[in-house]
Amino acid sequence: MSIPPENQKIAYREFGSGSQPQATERATPELAPQKQNIRIQASRSGRKGKTVTVISGFQCSPSTLTELLKQLKTHCGSGGTIKDNTLEIQGDQRQKLLALLLQLGYQAKISGG
Repeated sequence: MSIPPENQKIAYREFGSGSQPQATERATPELAPQKQNIRIQASRSGRKGKTVTVISGFQCSPSTLTELLKQLKTHCGSGGTIKDNTLEIQGDQRQKLLALLLQLGYQAKISGG
């Protein structure tokens, strides 16, 4: 004897299991470039002495970040990656990235020493 799906009641379900993956995803607000405060800094910590330019403060979707990363890497002629909603570009590229981000309409500043 089977119960029709419309009459079934769920007694227990673990969080995250089920057919609703959008319920567990965190929503990221998509702000215009003019409203985002972007920080650019060079960092060497935890990278065996290699300098990396870290760009943080983005409030946009992962697909937008991926497109922006590709554009920045092409402009600088170097590699890079996305980690925890921040962009990392190889080398000390602060001035080049600042000029390009300002040209794209972002409110960007160089921070740190």
